Amino acid sequence: MLKTGDKLGVFQIIELIGKGGMGEVYRARDTRLARDVAIKVLSESFASNEDRLARFEREARLLASLNHPDIATIHDFYNEDNHHFLVMELIGGDTLGDYI
Repeated sequence: MLKTGDKLGVFQIIELIGKGGMGEVYRARDTRLARDVAIKVLSESFASNEDRLARFEREARLLASLNHPDIATIHDFYNEDNHHFLVMELIGGDTLGDYI
């Protein structure tokens, strides 16, 4: 698990947003473009499995091809410092859990 202040390339981790079966999602600062982004970091167990890693990359390509106001924009995906991660638009506001 990453900590506040850790860096993945040009992205500086700000906080953990959530966790799921595939990994964690963080709020991070793109220090090159001076904007906050969401980073989905694949868990080590997924990243060490070639089929799951291929699925993650297919998901990134598929999501990047979509253009809709209700879908977060995918900026890129990386493999840096032994972390596989997807960088996407950070969407503010309430979560579904906040409404339930």
